[in-house]
Amino acid sequence: MKKIGYLRVSTIEQRPDRQIIGLEPLCDELHIERLSAVSRRRPVYEEVLALLVPGDALVVWDLDRAFRSVIDALTEIDRLRSRGVELQIANLQVDTTSPAGMLVYTVMSAFAEFERRTLAQRTREGLAAARLRGARLGRPPKLDADQLAYANRRLAQADVTITSVAKELGIAPWTLTRSMRREEARNC
Repeated sequence: MKKIGYLRVSTIEQRPDRQIIGLEPLCDELHIERLSAVSRRRPVYEEVLALLVPGDALVVWDLDRAFRSVIDALTEIDRLRSRGVELQIANLQVDTTSPAGMLVYTVMSAFAEFERRTLAQRTREGLAAARLRGARLGRPPKLDADQLAYANRRLAQADVTITSVAKELGIAPWTLTRSMRREEARNC
């Protein structure tokens, strides 16, 4: 019987240290994925599933590290169990082979999905509030008003192209075009 650990962090900047420390003593091998839970394909997870044989155990630190929703969690445990593979959730110490363990697993799956949806809702509300306050969200503009005015003056001259002006400003041509369209829409 082999215990294979699956760890996931949502972004490159996030560190899986907490999961590694928790899973290293329990697992024969660890596999780390750096990908959002809502991604359609999770190559490392799929690779781990392919490695599992009857009698093995898939070990995750927490439900939200492996599953996206209650339905996803319940479907996946059924798939694993039909293959003779056990699932262990390290920080919950849940035994999914017993009816009581499955009940705890199901309830915890629901709480994990609730937590994820609540966080997403708070993020949307925070962004909406920031927009109402007039905060500019997203990346800062590449060009300021003076640079756009310069670009317009240069483009009014004969034989001057968007590509040449963009090169002068150190940006891509499509960035200049998009900035000019945005400025034009603002002035209408």
